[in-house]
Amino acid sequence: MKKPSSKIREEIARLQDQLKQAETREAERIGRIALKAGLGEIEIDEAELQAAFEDVAKRFRGGKGLAAGKKDVGDGRTSATQPASADAGGAGEV
Repeated sequence: MKKPSSKIREEIARLQDQLKQAETREAERIGRIALKAGLGEIEIDEAELQAAFEDVAKRFRGGKGLAAGKKDVGDGRTSATQPASADAGGAGEV
């Protein structure tokens, strides 16, 4: 049996609310981590910061970046298997 359009609209509204709540949780989580890492104190252009975050996302999604458990001696970045304090200058575990 097909759903009436009113039920579909209600479901879409409910899903949009769930999406908004999920995005808020994710933003708060990323924001807390960024602050612990000291990003709140760095003056950087928003576009440049977004590009850096996109690089991090690629790295952890398996795109071009570091292999798990290895360290890039070239620029000192470490992989996700390194403790957070090693990357964040002692900011603690994330």
